[in-house]
Amino acid sequence: MSKIGLFFGSDEGNTEGVAQRIVARLGEDRVEIHDIADVTQLEIADYDQLIFGIPTWDFGQIQSDWEDFWEDVQEIDFTGKTVALFGLGDQFGYGDYFLDAMGMLHDVIVANGANIIGHWPTEGYDFEASKAEVEGQGIFVGLAIDEDQQEEMTAKRLNEWCRQIADEFGLEGGADGVEQLED
Repeated sequence: MSKIGLFFGSDEGNTEGVAQRIVARLGEDRVEIHDIADVTQLEIADYDQLIFGIPTWDFGQIQSDWEDFWEDVQEIDFTGKTVALFGLGDQFGYGDYFLDAMGMLHDVIVANGANIIGHWPTEGYDFEASKAEVEGQGIFVGLAIDEDQQEEMTAKRLNEWCRQIADEFGLEGGADGVEQLED
């Protein structure tokens, strides 16, 4: 069984913390974690199953390490690769741009052939607009995390989403093989 490559960018540590919590649920035997600041295109290309974590900064901006890697991402052929996304944002402070970076990353990798899994319902969030929302479907392109306003919801959301993507990735044991944590 090949491992899933989890790649994240994080300035203040929230996205890195969520990435580590995902690994704890799915298992280190299933997932290898990487900071996007320290990787190359080839390292991403080594994986057929990927998880990308990206926070949105200020008024819909891409996190700095992802921004530095953006041209590289645009050159990667994602054909035959299955990708799950998670994004962090502040739905109240920046409600007009909630998870925009995740939506922008989604658009780039889908244009390059990625098969996206891990869609997440918009219900339970209060935002004005998001590039990560699939219009008219009531879902985001990936898991939505708001550590600023809904930190108490994160563990439950991670538990549910990790069970969902374990099944969608076709991992051995599926959802039953996911650790349910209250961290």
